Amino acid sequence: MEANVDIECEGGKIERNESACDDRGMIRQPLLSKNRVNTSSQIAIVGSNVCPIESLDYEILENDLFKQDWRSRKKVQILQYITLKWTLALLIGVSTGLVGFFNNLAVENIAGFKFLLTSKLMLQQKYYQAFLAFAGINLVLATCASVLCAYIAPAAAGSGIPEVKAYLNGIDAHSILAPSTLFVKIFGSILGVAAGFVVGKEGPMVHTGACIANLLGQGGSRKYHLTWKWLRYFKNDRDRRDLITCGAAAGVAAAFRAPVGGVLFALEEVASWWRSALLWRTFFTTAVVAVVLRSLIEYCRSGYCGLFGEGGLIMFDINSSIPDYNVVDLLAVTLIGVIGGILGSLYNYLVDKVLRTYSMINEKGPTFRVFLVIVISLLTSCCAYGIPWFRECVPCPVGLEVECPAVGRSGSYKYFQCPPGHYNDLASLILNTNDDAIRSLFSSLNADEFRITTLLVFFILMYALGIITYGIAIPSGLFIPVILAGASYGRLVGSLLVSFSNLNVGLFALLGAASFLGGTMRMTVSLCVILLELTNNLLMLPLMMLVLLISKSVADNFNKGVYDQIVKMKGLPFLEAHAEPYLRQLVAGDVVSGPLISFSGVEKVSNIVHSLRLTSHNGFPVIDEPPFLDAPELCGVVLRSHLIVLLKGKMFTKDRRLTGTEMLQRYRASDFAKAGLGKGPKLEDLDIKPEDMDMYVDLHPITNTSPYTVIESMSLAKAAVAFRELGLRHLCVVPKTPGRPPIVGILTRHDFMPEHILGLYPGIDKQK
Repeated sequence: MEANVDIECEGGKIERNESACDDRGMIRQPLLSKNRVNTSSQIAIVGSNVCPIESLDYEILENDLFKQDWRSRKKVQILQYITLKWTLALLIGVSTGLVGFFNNLAVENIAGFKFLLTSKLMLQQKYYQAFLAFAGINLVLATCASVLCAYIAPAAAGSGIPEVKAYLNGIDAHSILAPSTLFVKIFGSILGVAAGFVVGKEGPMVHTGACIANLLGQGGSRKYHLTWKWLRYFKNDRDRRDLITCGAAAGVAAAFRAPVGGVLFALEEVASWWRSALLWRTFFTTAVVAVVLRSLIEYCRSGYCGLFGEGGLIMFDINSSIPDYNVVDLLAVTLIGVIGGILGSLYNYLVDKVLRTYSMINEKGPTFRVFLVIVISLLTSCCAYGIPWFRECVPCPVGLEVECPAVGRSGSYKYFQCPPGHYNDLASLILNTNDDAIRSLFSSLNADEFRITTLLVFFILMYALGIITYGIAIPSGLFIPVILAGASYGRLVGSLLVSFSNLNVGLFALLGAASFLGGTMRMTVSLCVILLELTNNLLMLPLMMLVLLISKSVADNFNKGVYDQIVKMKGLPFLEAHAEPYLRQLVAGDVVSGPLISFSGVEKVSNIVHSLRLTSHNGFPVIDEPPFLDAPELCGVVLRSHLIVLLKGKMFTKDRRLTGTEMLQRYRASDFAKAGLGKGPKLEDLDIKPEDMDMYVDLHPITNTSPYTVIESMSLAKAAVAFRELGLRHLCVVPKTPGRPPIVGILTRHDFMPEHILGLYPGIDKQK
């Protein structure tokens, strides 16, 4: 007979079946199967696995050990702490910049070799051999990327931005920032982009930067024998959160070569908590990234970097013309914003449906995930190589500074199967790297470079392939597919309005990309700055702001941003910045779950051990009672991890007495610091003998004596906002009237989740 096990995460309870778990404790039960709804916030999809999650301790725990530690710190130690913070910010910037450069270098050279080989075979009229070489290289690269992702680090699949966003919101999902995830993210992203998939390396770079920051912030990895003792100063979630915020910003800066955009992206999109000191440190990190990239790119201008020899800090320098727009242009920009918002919301809707469909395939095992990648790779190769054959060749324009057609080398004007003096405009877009295709679309040197029908076909192809590619078992970003589709759509509109407008087609392509990004990502300020840094065209700022505001406003009427949808779909218990309207109908006392398990200030060892074994609560209220006080009084909250460390030390007494002074002499605050990636002591590791069970232990030195509390009659909406803004894990609810126990219950992240609240009150009006 199979035994059922109750798992309680942060105060809530779910049931799982032991036979449904693998050796690592991951729940294999599919979360997003057909006709199945995620009804609990304690489990979430991470990669391809469904696993239990915990919250992070962002709150400063002011217990006696912490206070003693700060009182005893000398000025030299405080200076060391501050210096190490800036040193880590420097290391994150340097490391992320190096990875970003290596990523670009590898993609350009691998993809460039593939395109040159295909072009060489086509020049020899070996068209079938050219297709086999093109599709074969793509297939090998895609298979390698999927094998890495499916078998080594499933959490590396996708862009990683939703997971980083969830972590900075206070959600500790399994292995999303592990060293194995970092390794697969870097190499899987290179292989996936070089394999010709309609994906970008920009989203994965955000995840990569966060993984680098996490690795440095916890002093390396014991599992992989990469440890640096001098870095083990930040053994708390609060400092690691700041470092990971810097890492996410550095990832954007390295991917787009946009340091200011990286800071704003972290502020607007991924971070749930911000302060001025963090802004300054994040800005320093992205500035370091920019310096590293600039130095390496200048080195590449000497020709030592293969096919990545002409890269610049500005990725898409579209033109130097001054945009001059009239009323017709403003109407066209408004139309682009509206259509971009509609297309972006539709894109999000279809991505959500595709991800839910793929989850049913992915949950069958790694082999099925690899097979799905192979199918999508073959489909992409067939489209990229086959569709240009149905397009007629175009005569080369007169007076070009570049060679047309590009024979035997990479270039904007692809030879394909055309006669001399002609080029295939669709092949010039499809049979090219994503970055080169965007440069061609943003270019205004030749307004007639791409025909209207070509732009329409390319838009449909990028739109469809971008949707079906996201969600397979490779690291994949959404920025580049969205920019490609938006730029082709914008250039298409510009080509239609060329006789009425003062703006050139390259600027229309830029506005189209902005509208589509606004419609899918729902960001405004950060996207605006990133696009301006990408294209080095500050004069487009007013039009860019207008199109982003319109597209976001239109798309918000249909659904949420793509990353918010993915967070919800994965089941990650994300706390929004605003409270839902129906939360104002409830008070804090309405949702606290019981029975409440509390400890006395000096507690019996057996009571602590039994409570830890029977529950998986991570925080317990500590109540001082007679004979230490005349009446029961809330002393504070003690963490599960701290109790385990205390029990492991076996500083017990036979009688019930205070031992705070001896404990402060024996322990330091660092003894209770949080280990990285769950490597701390566990309850199963304790060696508690039967004679120890009847002894007592003083909990006062490790109890957080200043927990955040709310009165039980406080609006649940106000409590939810306070919980998120303060970065809490536990929020104590105290009674309104005297003469009752000093605490009513503890609110945790689970108690604010819609699934929990609507399960308790199914008849509540969600709109009021």
